[in-house]
Amino acid sequence: MGGMVIELKNLSKKFRNKLAVDGVPFTVPEGRVTGFIGSNGAGKTTAMRCMLGLNLPTSGEVLIDGVHHQELKNAPLKVGAIIDSKAFHKTRSARSHLVMMAVTNNISAKRVDEVLELTGLTDVANRAVGKFSLGMTQHVGIAAAPLGDPKFVILDEPVNGLDPEGVVWVCNLYRRLAKENKGGGSCSSHLMSARSSTQLTML
Repeated sequence: MGGMVIELKNLSKKFRNKLAVDGVPFTVPEGRVTGFIGSNGAGKTTAMRCMLGLNLPTSGEVLIDGVHHQELKNAPLKVGAIIDSKAFHKTRSARSHLVMMAVTNNISAKRVDEVLELTGLTDVANRAVGKFSLGMTQHVGIAAAPLGDPKFVILDEPVNGLDPEGVVWVCNLYRRLAKENKGGGSCSSHLMSARSSTQLTML
């Protein structure tokens, strides 16, 4: 198999007496959209946090390009992710939020304008995010993930708060990223309407 892959090798995660993820094995190849489909509490977010090194597996492991996430060199250029789409200061503009993230990760500020256009935020880029609708707030969260022009984009519940048109927009965005060979990401969603043209993993 050519290109980068994300490998979950019998991943399990337990919190005290609660088993959140139970022996999940699968592979996400570069250029392929993968959807986690499951009810609330099924372990989707926990699995993603393990992918990103935010939670340590109880057993099993997650490898990205053959190593753990924390061992990746220039990680934002290989994996872009948003677990909490509302992790920003409400008084900041969409542009300033993304510029701050770009500077922090040694990413060119020019890329900010490209991502704003990609996610339909150009016209509102200088407005305070706190004044956005729930749907547009999701756009800001989603915009941060491909900021480093990574090979993989991982988004947790990207369609929450979006109307049917917004759900279609997210799916089309994933297809576009995959076509450009940057969309081998995991799209977590319990909304079955978001599953078109994806490799599905049930949790």
